[in-house]
Amino acid sequence: MEYHAARHNVPLLSEANEEQDCCHIVEEPDFDWDLFPSSMRRMEGPPIPSISEPSVARHYTQLSQMNFGVDVGMYPLGSCTMKYNPKVSESLAAHAGIVRLHPREPEAATQGILRILYELQLMLAEIGGVPEVSLQPAAGAHGEFLGMRLVRAYFDDIGEDRNQVLLPDTSHGTNPASAVMSGYEVLEVPSKEGTVDLDALEKAVSDRTAAFMLTNPNTLGLFEHDVLEIARILHDKGALLYYDGANLNAIMGRVRPGDMNYDIVHFNLHKTFATPHGGGGPGSGPVGVTEELAKYLPVPMVAREESVYYLDYDRPDSIGKVRSFVGSTGVLLRAYTYIRLMGGDGLRRAAELSVLNSNYLAHRLKDHYPMPYGSLRKHEFVLSGSSMKDKGLRTLDVAKRLIDHGFHPPTIYFPLLVEEALMIEPTETESRRDLDAFADAMIKIAEEAEANPQLLRDAPMKAPVGRVDEVYGARNPVYCWQDMEKGG
Repeated sequence: MEYHAARHNVPLLSEANEEQDCCHIVEEPDFDWDLFPSSMRRMEGPPIPSISEPSVARHYTQLSQMNFGVDVGMYPLGSCTMKYNPKVSESLAAHAGIVRLHPREPEAATQGILRILYELQLMLAEIGGVPEVSLQPAAGAHGEFLGMRLVRAYFDDIGEDRNQVLLPDTSHGTNPASAVMSGYEVLEVPSKEGTVDLDALEKAVSDRTAAFMLTNPNTLGLFEHDVLEIARILHDKGALLYYDGANLNAIMGRVRPGDMNYDIVHFNLHKTFATPHGGGGPGSGPVGVTEELAKYLPVPMVAREESVYYLDYDRPDSIGKVRSFVGSTGVLLRAYTYIRLMGGDGLRRAAELSVLNSNYLAHRLKDHYPMPYGSLRKHEFVLSGSSMKDKGLRTLDVAKRLIDHGFHPPTIYFPLLVEEALMIEPTETESRRDLDAFADAMIKIAEEAEANPQLLRDAPMKAPVGRVDEVYGARNPVYCWQDMEKGG
């Protein structure tokens, strides 16, 4: 595993000990350490290097400049919707009146934030086409888990023993995980030309089926145009239809999951509604439901009586809490700000631009990389790097070479339905100039693959970190870091 920090002259802090000859060092505090019993005192100081404050600040600033994010450039991770996030949302979320609130404060002292959360519930309900929404889930997968718990509560309540959840072969990996964690057996339904095969679905649905988890548009960027028939098939068998909101960015303001006859809808506020995310957080995955399922939502719900807002725990059929307090309040506030700023017309325009940008980029690239299931895409599309296999190249090599061209790589090897997949989502926030620059880079890489395949195999060559053994790093994170410190 190579580590090229030296190339950018950013040594580890442990290598940068300046002793006492640098700048002003804060003096040792005048404190009587004998007040502490010997069993609680160190016998020797911790192995912390002696470094001045300016050096530490510059160290982390230099490291930050080596990172990549949505504020640096286009971040085309398919399905992740890594779009630019308005900074006004950040400033409002950091407002002293918000950050100084404690969740244990009495409701009379928190009417402002309760009103915001209550109004956000209503906004999401309107966007999703469902009557009630819970803000509690902390992420999209957490919302899926809540959805499956609601499915379980519903069938337990009506006395039906259903133990299967159906998934299309285009589903996200968290879908089967959420279903299995809720005690369900998972069955996969194959696609036909990129969308759900209705004949296969008809054969798969039975009296044992509890729900079908379906993203729309799906992971290939195709709209499931038979969704109303899919809903009928499920409902005729007494089963429920679950909406994975990962791709809501393509249709918000244009069509509502509730109007497509979904029973449960989850929203990814950290994607569709512009909260920064990545690296595991922050996130928020509210869940909306039909009136029939609303009584099972977790407590508390934010409610209003006349002009007073309060936390409603009086819901005897609730499945209980799925996290502490009412949800990821900072993320919820950012989403609230974004929706209020955009309005209905703005959200619709964002969806339309995300589809336009996706199809423009797909059109520029489809002659250079195979694009299975060729037709109009929504917010994302999937290319294949399979045509480069005769050069001994993989999609991974294309992704690594993109770094040398100044772009964060897209999602690769997903969905599994496409061999050597490159899953690209430009989002609505990228300009024509950005899209062309990305397309030019991808086309250049295709040309490099023909003329000099070794360039792709050696990539990245212009990044602080060269090609790494990613499997080893994922399985041995501690040893990986130790190897990097040793320069190995």
